[in-house]
Amino acid sequence: MIREAEVFFAALRYFTRLPVPSFGQSEQQQEQQLERAVRYLPLVGVIVGIVGALLTVATAQVLPMPLAILAGMASTLLVTGAIHEDGFADAVDGFGGGRDKDQILEIMKDSRIGSFGAIGITLMLVGKFSALQQIGAWNGLRMLGFALIAGHALSRVAPTALMFALHYVREEGNAKSRPLVGALSVAGLGLAAVCGLAPCLLLWSSKAWLAIAMATAVTVIAAAYFVRRIGGYTGDCLGATQQLAELAFYFGLACKPS
Repeated sequence: MIREAEVFFAALRYFTRLPVPSFGQSEQQQEQQLERAVRYLPLVGVIVGIVGALLTVATAQVLPMPLAILAGMASTLLVTGAIHEDGFADAVDGFGGGRDKDQILEIMKDSRIGSFGAIGITLMLVGKFSALQQIGAWNGLRMLGFALIAGHALSRVAPTALMFALHYVREEGNAKSRPLVGALSVAGLGLAAVCGLAPCLLLWSSKAWLAIAMATAVTVIAAAYFVRRIGGYTGDCLGATQQLAELAFYFGLACKPS
């Protein structure tokens, strides 16, 4: 149990900016744990979602709902350091501007954000904000908080599924996602799926199934697209898939009540 706790904290340390104990481990030991830490990515999403939900609900007591949603979104960006959003922007730049595999990978490696990435991340954030605002309008503040927790958890199953099913295409050892690349077992993927799906029980709504189905469909489509264009995935592809799955999940919950 202690070793698994260390692995979980390794995931929390890598995917967030929260203060996490090192347990006296060296940087090399911490990096070695990252391959196993991927299974806890959806559980990290639960924590990020709770932060966003608490701040949204608390802020909504004194500010209008749109401003409360913005505050909640901002808090999740601060907690994660916008790691997934950054990957999404880089992926949009790469696939939008690259003609072949080598060009796509070269563009994604560039830390600067181009026109495609800027437009893409703007649309992504506006889409999330609009969907969350509609969820709050249809279902109330409490359900909005649950939606944030479930959305952040479930969407992080998507990148773990890509790591399980696809081939990592970058060869250079200094790629920022290189420490995450390893053999994710069926048991590890199963644990990630349980951690991602469990918060959806908070919603207790027929639209939750639609939201899960939409997030799953987006993940499958993204995976097929990545394979067709570059033969597998990169770290930026993982971030992009998480963002797309989260957006699709919120869109499903924002559908008009029947």
